[in-house]
Amino acid sequence: MKVGIIDYGAGNLHSVHNAFIAIGEDAVIISSPDELNDITHLVLPGQGEFGDCSRKLQQAGMFEIIQNWISDDKPFFGICVGYQLLFEGSDESTESKGLGIFQGQVVKFEAEPGLKIPHMGWNVVNPTEPDHPMWNELMKENKVPYFYYVHSYFPRLTNPDEAASTTTYGTQTFHGAITKGKLIATQFHPEKSQHAGLQLLKNFCALS
Repeated sequence: MKVGIIDYGAGNLHSVHNAFIAIGEDAVIISSPDELNDITHLVLPGQGEFGDCSRKLQQAGMFEIIQNWISDDKPFFGICVGYQLLFEGSDESTESKGLGIFQGQVVKFEAEPGLKIPHMGWNVVNPTEPDHPMWNELMKENKVPYFYYVHSYFPRLTNPDEAASTTTYGTQTFHGAITKGKLIATQFHPEKSQHAGLQLLKNFCALS
């Protein structure tokens, strides 16, 4: 297998690449459709503004490539903005379109007294389907895992049953991950989440 990490000028590339190398996987950074020939697992990382990321993906010729890849049920992992881009649009950039893999809109946390935005730091992740392969080895002794978040926006799913996990920040509970076939996407950053994050990446690499 070979992991391709998409470089579209907005991703947390090197941390993600280093995380895959740390678990012993062959991982490369790619920036065009021509580099997909021997890629078996595709990763869309993201840090930045939704609209800017959407435009850069389209300019790189990767927008429809990603849509087709997911449609063909090939292993795919979206991280942070790479998760948000799977939805139809975002309040962060109302004129920009997402990939439209899932129905829903990306929204901003509502202001609460004492609540810091962005949501930054470790938080508990409550799997909605703990037997799903993405959670292998992460639910030992019935303990829920913790992952690292850095975000001000999150997807609000049209169909909440599609969510793979929930997280609560302040009084607001949001969907922190989603799955579909061989697709996994998370609002949290596995590459920043130490042992739990590396285990999740191993679980993704086990999809074939």
